[in-house]
Amino acid sequence: MITPTKKASYINAIQGITRASAVYDRLKADILQGRFTADQKLKIEELSSFYETGASPLREALNRLSAEGLVSRSDQRGFNVAPLRWEELDTLTETRCFIEGRALEESITHRTEEWEDKLVLLIHKLSKKPRSSEADQHSANPEWELLHKEFHKTLLENAPSRWIKEFSETLGTESYRYRQVAASKNFGERDHHAEHVGIFKAAISGDIDLAKKLLFEHYRKTSTLTGRGARSLKLMK
Repeated sequence: MITPTKKASYINAIQGITRASAVYDRLKADILQGRFTADQKLKIEELSSFYETGASPLREALNRLSAEGLVSRSDQRGFNVAPLRWEELDTLTETRCFIEGRALEESITHRTEEWEDKLVLLIHKLSKKPRSSEADQHSANPEWELLHKEFHKTLLENAPSRWIKEFSETLGTESYRYRQVAASKNFGERDHHAEHVGIFKAAISGDIDLAKKLLFEHYRKTSTLTGRGARSLKLMK
């Protein structure tokens, strides 16, 4: 039998988990969107005030983000936004191509009608959303970003290995950080939707080689433009 005291403790524990998850989601989104810059100190007191939450759920959120590589932690410095190592951008891109190429091949091999229908719907939704919230400059559109992430995740979802899919998502998250920092310098230079449609058509038609080729071109073009934008911002040589 659960006593009132135990029940209250259980409810408080659940509420604590919920608060930590909410703070985690908000803080992760803010880091990925570039609201906190690479290497920026993440002070518990300031973040508690900003997110209107206590230190405990905030520390739990920071520890989760540290495990994911988005936050760095040391006994001397506390918590900081993880640095962006621009000299590793090309290696990150090629690693992503290698891993996701295998995942895409397996996903297409195990394709289903439900999977194809899901991709059709995502492509349609992406066509209705602008990438930027503003017409004359880049301002990340959260709705487009969510659909974009879901599209790339869905492309790989039939791959049998959960490890390869989880690693693909980690690489995608890290790539997103680089892309967002330099996005303002590459505004309007490519047709993202046409690139996505090409990958989509090749995938649902079962053309593995073409789908991989187009996916790799998509990622490498992003890497090239991101690097060029970073150089113009004097973030890399």
